[in-house]
Amino acid sequence: MKKFMATVFIFIFIASFFSCASMQTKQEKGTAVGVGVGAGVGAILGQAIGRNTNATLLGAGIGAAIGGLAGNQIGHYMDMQEQDLRNAIAASESASIQREHDILRATFKGEAYFDSDLSELKPGTHAELKRISDVLSRYPQTTIEVGGHTDIRGPEEYNQILSEKRAETVKNELIQNGISGDRISAVGYGESRTISSDDATNRRVEIVIVPIRQG
Repeated sequence: MKKFMATVFIFIFIASFFSCASMQTKQEKGTAVGVGVGAGVGAILGQAIGRNTNATLLGAGIGAAIGGLAGNQIGHYMDMQEQDLRNAIAASESASIQREHDILRATFKGEAYFDSDLSELKPGTHAELKRISDVLSRYPQTTIEVGGHTDIRGPEEYNQILSEKRAETVKNELIQNGISGDRISAVGYGESRTISSDDATNRRVEIVIVPIRQG
C-alpha cells in the first residue's frame, strides 16, 4: 500500500511540474500544452489506481483539469482571485477592485503612485504592488493589461506619452516582483478614456486581469 501511494504522489508531482513549466511560456500556448501533458499523466494515474480502461479515462479527465482552465472553472478561479486581491488592498485608500463578468480591474489613483508629470513610482507604492504581484503569481492562467490614464488638462500628445511611461513603469514593477513579462501588456490611453468630471479620478493606472480559456 505504501508503495502504491508513493507511486500516486510521484505522478501528481510530475503533473504539477509540467503544468507549472508550461505556464512560464507564452500563456495561451502553455495552457494547451499543459492540458495535453495533464491528460496524459492523468491517464497513467488512472491505470495506477484502477488498472482498467474506465479508470484511465477518469484519470485523463483529472489530468486535463490540472493542465488547463475550462469554461466551468473560470468563475470559481476568478472568484478566488478577486477575494485575494481585495484582501491585498484592504488597507489601501488608493486602490480599488471591480468585477465585470469574469474580468477583474484593479484601479490605482495616479496621485498616490506618481508625482505630478513624472513616471517614477513613489517609494510607498512598492509594498502594495508587491502584494498585488503575489496574488497574480498564484493565478497564472490570466493575462494582464496595465493601462495608464490621464486627465484632459495639458496637450493631448504629452498626456499620451506620460500615460505610456506610467503603464510601462508599473509593468516593469510587476516583472521585478516575479510576474512573467509574457503575461503583461502595457498600454497608454492618455486622455481618451476619462471616467469622471473630476481630474484626479481620471489620473489613474488600471490593471485588467482576464482569464485564459482552455482551447
